[in-house]
Amino acid sequence: MQRDLPVFPDLRSFLAWCEARGELLALPEPVPLRHRMAAVQLAALRAGGPVLRFDHAVGEGGARAGMPVVANLFGTRARVAAGLGLAPEAVTEFGAFLAALRSPAPVEGMRDALSRWPMLRAALSTRPKVLSRAPVQEEEAPDLTAIPVQTCWPGDAGPLVTWPVVVTRPHGSAPGDTARYNLGVYRAQVIGPDRLILRWLPHRGGAAHHRTWARAGEPMPVAIALGADPATLLAAALPLPETVSELTFSGVLRGTRTEIVPAREVPLMVPARAEIVVEGWVHPGETAPEGPFGDHTGYYNAVEPFPVMRVARITHRRDPLYLTTITGRPPDEPSVIGEVFNDLALPVIRAQIPEVRDVWLPPAAASYRIAVVSIDKRYPGQARRVMLALWGMLAQFSYTKMVIVVDDDIDARNWDDVAWALATRMDPSRDVTILENTPMDYLDFASPAPGLAGKLGIDATVKIGAETARDWGEVMAADPGDVAFAEALLARHRAAPPLRRAS
Repeated sequence: MQRDLPVFPDLRSFLAWCEARGELLALPEPVPLRHRMAAVQLAALRAGGPVLRFDHAVGEGGARAGMPVVANLFGTRARVAAGLGLAPEAVTEFGAFLAALRSPAPVEGMRDALSRWPMLRAALSTRPKVLSRAPVQEEEAPDLTAIPVQTCWPGDAGPLVTWPVVVTRPHGSAPGDTARYNLGVYRAQVIGPDRLILRWLPHRGGAAHHRTWARAGEPMPVAIALGADPATLLAAALPLPETVSELTFSGVLRGTRTEIVPAREVPLMVPARAEIVVEGWVHPGETAPEGPFGDHTGYYNAVEPFPVMRVARITHRRDPLYLTTITGRPPDEPSVIGEVFNDLALPVIRAQIPEVRDVWLPPAAASYRIAVVSIDKRYPGQARRVMLALWGMLAQFSYTKMVIVVDDDIDARNWDDVAWALATRMDPSRDVTILENTPMDYLDFASPAPGLAGKLGIDATVKIGAETARDWGEVMAADPGDVAFAEALLARHRAAPPLRRAS
């Protein structure tokens, strides 16, 4: 597996690459952090626009922010792929490489071993490099008011840090044992100059680590990296297995070892080339009401208690940049990232469920609430088997409340094709599977109870064997030779000059 793009060791190198391609727009005009900046981001994203750098962000009272704000970093599929070091067409191939890295086949001879050198190099890239000094610790900020945190939506409770890479480790682990670290992107609500609320749901790695410290009755060290390099950002957002550390895995994505440095105040290692690092502690039992905030569902979430982080120190580069994003009803930046992750995960899904030909998580369906799966169907009941296997494969698929299974002659990413399959290959009395009382996203207000809901599986495949007592109709299709004749005939006429009228 070869990388198509250079290594981006930090956010700045990626921004320089974007600028060289004409994909960075510097905005010198004053733009308020409250609501207006979010509106500009959404407008740029929905137009397929560039990365934005707000050079004159304006806070409460009209005060100019002390640092530029960067937004819409991954606002296009091409930039998400670039963050992985890839051209867009190489994403699926890279997914196959990652699937092989997770479950490599046995080596057969020296030639086979040499052919796997890229895998070995990627594995070695997962070992972080510890520095004694780092750019992110060049200076310190007095408190959170120095960071230009935006308030995105009119109904939001206040300023919200939206691209935090939250670094935690379990109780009993050593600060240097980075293989046990978790990096997660969790909402962080600012409630004071030295207080943040960390919204991590129970199934997330940060929450699991928090439970180990709470059981021990000890405060948990936490660090938040702001403005990390693209590989660290994307690794923190990827749905990796619980046994894989995002910090070490980012080395595979980046193509070089992750540089880390001991935090100044808490016993943790932090990304050495981030723009800002916020260090602090989460004490057992200390919570505060978080929200409401606009979320990826297009609704404001309910107010719920989540852990409070007491900020102990903030370090940053000499001239820091603050990276932000906005979450709302798709399309938004997370949904664009999700589209690329869909393609990245496909080979992993195929490795577990070999008959799968394609999986599409429509971005408009909150990125993961609905899945359309095409399969190579060979036996009765196979569609139901695939539904159940997908729901149980990754924790993230437990939040997929509808799975539609189609045959491989259907384009799973084309709603017209899927609608035709539903209309002609599905009978509601036979082909619908309903599960009750299964895990669900707390933000799904349609569920009868918070965190608990049903699942719907729809078998829109051609019925075979014991699935039907009727002869199935034959799908109509034109002869390929006739199609080629028609295309050639029309192409000649499109290329011909227009006829002139006789005078």
